[in-house]
Order: sequence, then structure tokens, then C-alpha cells
Amino acid sequence: MNRELIVNVNPTEISIALCEDKVLVELNKEQCRTGFAVGDIYLGRVRKIMPGLNAAFVNIGHEKDAFIHYLDLGTQFVSLQKLVDSHQPNKRGLRVESMKMEAPLDKQGKIGTYLEVGQTVMVQVAKEAISTKGPRLTADISLAGRNVVLVPFSSKVFLSQKIRSAEEKKRLKRIAAEVLPPNFGVIIRTAATEARDEDIQHDIQTQIDRWRKTVQNIRRKTAPAQLMSEMNRANTIIRDTLNGSFSLIAVDDEATYNEIRNYVKAINPEMVKIVRLYKGNVPIFDNFDISKQIKSLFAKYVSLRRGAYLIIEHTEAMNVIDVNSGNRTKAEDNQEQTAMDVNLAAAKEIARQLRLRDLGGIVIIDFIDLHKAQNKQALYDEMVKLMATDKAKHTVLPLTKFGLMQITRQRVRPVAVGEVSDVCPTCNGTGKIEPTILLEKKIENQISFLTQDRKQKFIKLVVSPYVASYLCKGLVSLRRRWEWRYKARIRIVADQSVGIVDVHYHDRKDNDLIRK
Repeated sequence: MNRELIVNVNPTEISIALCEDKVLVELNKEQCRTGFAVGDIYLGRVRKIMPGLNAAFVNIGHEKDAFIHYLDLGTQFVSLQKLVDSHQPNKRGLRVESMKMEAPLDKQGKIGTYLEVGQTVMVQVAKEAISTKGPRLTADISLAGRNVVLVPFSSKVFLSQKIRSAEEKKRLKRIAAEVLPPNFGVIIRTAATEARDEDIQHDIQTQIDRWRKTVQNIRRKTAPAQLMSEMNRANTIIRDTLNGSFSLIAVDDEATYNEIRNYVKAINPEMVKIVRLYKGNVPIFDNFDISKQIKSLFAKYVSLRRGAYLIIEHTEAMNVIDVNSGNRTKAEDNQEQTAMDVNLAAAKEIARQLRLRDLGGIVIIDFIDLHKAQNKQALYDEMVKLMATDKAKHTVLPLTKFGLMQITRQRVRPVAVGEVSDVCPTCNGTGKIEPTILLEKKIENQISFLTQDRKQKFIKLVVSPYVASYLCKGLVSLRRRWEWRYKARIRIVADQSVGIVDVHYHDRKDNDLIRK
């Protein structure tokens, strides 16, 4: 498998595309702000105790108070709180290595026993703010490196379940035991099996140093405040996935390029050569054929080979995917084999779409009916295999007697590109139009195509009065900006008969420039 990481940087956000064999499989977007990313550690202040939920709301500086449940306090919360209190002004700070661990929390306890309004607590973002909800927090702090995850207030060494070799397990435990101070535990990741002893030890020591700097920041800051920031999303992906299968990491911003290059040099010097600064005139996503794939990211219909297709529907309760064979059944006699072929192709695309759209919760897949038990089992086994590359926690269940497969998948970050469908105002909710929020970008893409690819010097846009007023408003309107950018004359014509988000592109003789 050939992997490429393409990073597009603009003033408002960083877009990171992960491709496998030139096919987009993950798209992440990170806003260019301080953010509240998964893994960030904060000094928060308790705002409200909710006894009925056995939870509390904590102010960490987000516009919405963050949420923490009693079970997310962690078994060693009392020891953590003792450490935080000892680093308040005019107090002598404790060190985890020399502390005597307090009794672990009872699973049946109440949050009001350990938290009170106004209390200062150290917390870590476990789930980013999504929609109207604030971030989800945990007080069970951990610091992730490339090979290990450091767990303060623990004394155990855990190993990834994917590490099978008894000899390798023994080696990794020995390495961790040699460098771990008292009261520090570690989770050894699968990537450590390919690492040298000194690399793993260096990784553990790096996380210990990060922890000590985080604790020192408690004394310097007043809640709510950030104590430690997780690395940017691009470096996080590199940390978790970088291996010999990567052939290219391309970045179109020099500062971000230097940051990524230095990080790759630190964790795997031999792969620095694959990090490249993109300087082409064409936008980086267009150059690597990613823009086209992004445009189809939230299409309802997803085409498969030889006429088959998927229909993907999103509801409040779940996501539903219907597999259709198209016209194949008319042309082939062996229906069982045809159904199996289509289902296998669909399974591969579905595994990609789950990662690409970052679908969370329950996903129900209606595969084409199979009659042979061995084919049903083979389809299930293939789906499990395809989902193995998905980093999100998930469970795949076998096909039911109705040919339905259920997948549950966890999502901890907001979707990279939200699907926003507006109910059509002219049909009073009986139909839908494409999202108006994306219309401006869609028009500009077409203008770019017509002026640069087809060399058009004049374009007449026939749009609804609503869109026309939007495109022409202000001294430096969108229309004028497009004229300057694409060196073409653009005329806007308002037409009441045109749908609210419909756009027609004409030349000087009123010929359609884009055939539908």
C-alpha cells in the first residue's frame, strides 16, 4: 500500500488529506486557532455539579462549559488533585515519583464527594466540542508518543493487544521497566515492535519531560488555562501512522513544512526525504486530484464499478447504507456470484466512506441478499479485515437473516466537512436543494474551470435574484474579485424563474457553457 499525506494551509484552517494508493481515505480540518483538541490538558474551574447525572460542568475557556462524568475522573483522581493543590501559589509542589498514592475511587461513588463549585482541577480533552455540546473531559491523564502512552499515577505496563509475540512482549516490558520512575505506568503501542530499545526509552523520557512541564505550568497559570497542547493534527497523524508505506508528505506552507520536517526528523530521520514543500501554481489539492474526491465526499449516491452503487442516508438515530447492483443482474446469470462480487466491492468502498465521512454511532448496511452461508461468512470476514485499518473504535456484527450488517463506530472529533442540506423554501419542505453555504465555492470552481481550462474571457451567470444580490453586494463584490482573479468579464443576470441555488453559465451569444 502506498500512502501520501497532503497538507493544505490557508489563513483560517489546515486541511490534511490521507491517501492510500491515490484514493482519499481520511480528511481532517484543523482551525487556525488555539482550539480545544483531543489530548490537550487544561487547568479548569468547576462551574456546576449535576448530582442527577453524577457529572459536572467545568470551565476550560471554551464558549460552552465542558462536561466530565464521575467515571471519567479516573481511579487516582484524589492523588491528582493533591498534586494540583500542592502547586498552588505559596505551596511546596509535590512530585509524582515521591508521592504516596491515595486510595482509588469507588466505581459507585458520587461526584459531589470529590468536586465542588469553584474547585481548580486538571483535566484532559477526551472528545472535542461537536455541534451545541462542549468538550468531553477526563481526569485520567495520559500523554501519547509514537511508541508509548505515558500514564501518571500508575505503576503498570500495558501492551497493545496486537502484539502477539511472547518474546517481544518480554522485551518491551523490560525496556519500560528500565526507565519508568515510580508511580508512572505506560501503554506500549503496536508501533514499538519495529522500534529500537533506545528509541522506546527516549520516547518514554520525552513524555515524562512533557508531564513535568505540564505540572510546572499549574503554578504559573490561573484557571481556566491551557497547560499542555497536543501537537497539530498533521503531526498527530504522522505520529500514529508513519511507516515504510508512506512515500510522500507534501505541504504548501513553509512554516508548517519546517515543523513537520523537524518532527519527522526527530522520530524517523530516514524518512525526512519524503517531506516536500509544494510550490506549484495549481492548488495542492487540485494537483493531487483531491479536490474532485472531496466534492463527492457527501454525495448521496456513491458509484461502484460496473454500474453498482451505494445510497448513503443520514438520520438522527443512525446512518443507513443501501447496496444496489444497478443493471448487472440483467446481464449475468449467476445471481449469487454477482451479488457476492457487488457486496465485496461495496464493502471496500463502505470501509473507506466510514473513515472519509467520519460516520459515528450505528451504521446499518443493507447488502444484496446472499443465500449461501459460506458467502455470508466470507463477506463478514472481509468487512472485518477492511475495517482493521480504521483507528476509530468500532465493532462489526455478522449479517442477520435479512442481509443487514450492523457496525458501531466511535467519533471523537467533529466531521471535517459537515453535510448541510437546506429544505427547499419554494416547495415547503417536500424536497431538498444542495447546501447554499457551498454555492459560492461551487460557482468559483466553475469560473476557474471555464477561464483557465476553456480560456473563456466572458461569462454570464444567470441566477436567482437572491444569489445575484449576494454576488454583487459591496464595492469589492465577489463578482469583481472573480474578474480580477480570473482575468475575465463576468456579468450577473437575475432571473425569477431560476431556482434559488441554480446557476446557468452562458457566453456572449447565450450559449450554455456547461452542458447538463
